[in-house]
Amino acid sequence: MMKSSLFALLLAATVSAAEKPNVLFIAVDDLKPMLGCYGDTVIKTPNIDRLAGQGTTFLNAHCQQAVCGPSRASLLTGLRPDTTQVWDLKTRLRDNLPDVVTLPQHFKANGYESVGLGKIFDPRSVDGQIKDDPASWSRPYIKTADNPDSQMGFLGSEFVERAKVAKRENRGNWNKMKEALGGTPAVEIDQDVPDDAYDDGIFADKAVELIGELSKSDKPFFLAVGFKKPHLPFVAPKKYADLYSGDDIRLAEFQKMPEGAPEVHFQDSWELKNGSYAGYEGLKGKVVPDKKQRELIHGYMACVSYIDAQVGKLLDALDKQGVAENTIVVFWGDHGWHLGDHGMWCKHTNYEQATRVPMIISKRAKGGVAAKSSSPVEFIDIFPTLCDIAGLERPDALEGESLVPVIEDPEATVKDYAISQYPRGGGARELMGYALRDGRYRYVRWVEKGDPSKLKFEEFYDYESDPLEKKSLIDEPGLADVVKRFRAATDKFLSL
Repeated sequence: MMKSSLFALLLAATVSAAEKPNVLFIAVDDLKPMLGCYGDTVIKTPNIDRLAGQGTTFLNAHCQQAVCGPSRASLLTGLRPDTTQVWDLKTRLRDNLPDVVTLPQHFKANGYESVGLGKIFDPRSVDGQIKDDPASWSRPYIKTADNPDSQMGFLGSEFVERAKVAKRENRGNWNKMKEALGGTPAVEIDQDVPDDAYDDGIFADKAVELIGELSKSDKPFFLAVGFKKPHLPFVAPKKYADLYSGDDIRLAEFQKMPEGAPEVHFQDSWELKNGSYAGYEGLKGKVVPDKKQRELIHGYMACVSYIDAQVGKLLDALDKQGVAENTIVVFWGDHGWHLGDHGMWCKHTNYEQATRVPMIISKRAKGGVAAKSSSPVEFIDIFPTLCDIAGLERPDALEGESLVPVIEDPEATVKDYAISQYPRGGGARELMGYALRDGRYRYVRWVEKGDPSKLKFEEFYDYESDPLEKKSLIDEPGLADVVKRFRAATDKFLSL
């Protein structure tokens, strides 16, 4: 902690004597680390890989809770879900913490023009579909909707008209598909349409315009751009789907629950099978057929490359406006995603594929080379890290650690474990699972929510010997001392 504070003081002194850096804050919905810079040799993500080549890629980063609302509320406040008490998709952050200071709000209070576009907060966690927490932004929040005639008043007339036409044309195809299939298609990647036929292309165009405007201001900017894909439904222009075929589309190698895992940890792909998507509502309690698995994976991959292209537009805009050297770029996906592993789809677990996230922090003005860190880090660490790099005083309440020491030295660590959590059940039977992840192991403890002293289940995984989580090793004699260490760390975290 002292080392982190020293870095903060040194950075603050340096930044105060120079121009404040801008911040480009890029959020991607449901993006797992299926990226070239994370070692995936099939996916086409040249622009995100380019960003990784200019900063630090955190290979062992984890969200606080693997679902949109709680994850984003936690990241944007620097507070854990047990502090925000946002564990679901209906609790509003400021109902519990009316005076909480969010990350964009803190930058706004320190002289930044704070602008939000797309999906940053989950709107269900703040104040509805349009405003998205007015205290956080210097101007009205910018957001589109599925209805091309609504919620687009802040986009500017030329974007409104172009978006209306493109969305109407594409929506016609969508409605025909819905009518024929009896519901919303889970995948639409066969339409030969431009990027701005879908919301994320519109967001990218507007963000490019904003970078041009904000870079000419005397004030530094904090620009938050949130992309919707690869969230279901998997919708992207055909040219991105055409990047993949045949053997590129690989099914999950292990599609069963881990041996010894508690039944409560399984989730039956609720988001996919809840009746919203045609052809999947009848699969409750059943394995998704291979053909449909391939369709889903193909759709997810197409969406990842579609978003990569939009990120490239933002990076190009920074270069074009001459502000790239003085802009911190933070790139993150709000949680991981199960793509058939353990027989599950979507998120909502404490397993590796749900909690592990892509996270890149780039500050080219530092003049360093690209780096990768395997240190366990968490989303709550982003808030203090950005404060330190920008030379801002940190709010006292933050629960994360600054990652500046890791950015300066990729071999450094600032914590022993990344901690995630997820609830299960309901009412008097509700449980809370806590997962601790270090460089090799994952320990999961399920307790009664509200009374962490009441242990229900434990799980333990070794990613060196079992990267696919095939078996819980909680009772493995040779790991007794390691498990004991994790139990003690969890007791400390839960104040037991």
